Amino acid sequence: MKSIFSKILACTMALVVVFSTLSFSVDMHYCGDSLVDLAINKEAKTCGMDMQESTTPQMSKMAKGCCSDTKIQVDGQDELKLNTLDQLSFDQFTFVATYFYVYINLFEGLEEHIVPFKAYSPPLLVTDISVINATFLI
Repeated sequence: MKSIFSKILACTMALVVVFSTLSFSVDMHYCGDSLVDLAINKEAKTCGMDMQESTTPQMSKMAKGCCSDTKIQVDGQDELKLNTLDQLSFDQFTFVATYFYVYINLFEGLEEHIVPFKAYSPPLLVTDISVINATFLI
């Protein structure tokens, strides 16, 4: 359970970092009250009403007034503070050094197999107790 929770938390934190630095723009073209085109990170296509040249001035005024463009810009974070070992304070460097020392020593095994009862001899058996009690494992 702890392993699954830590993996979910790590993925969530990675997504937070990616989406906090991500920037994008949404461009929308409206013709009257209806949405004609929606484009992400590029220019939206027009409906063609702007390109038509009308013969009367009244038609050209109406054609220019019916279309509108809307652009939504979301800027991500550009300044990420990156610490290197040259910029660490003494306390931070001590923490990092201690962390790595403890982490590396977690996976080291014992140099020899220690048996705590190696110096003691087993008791002397006068009689076989399992035969006397007639208890046998089958």
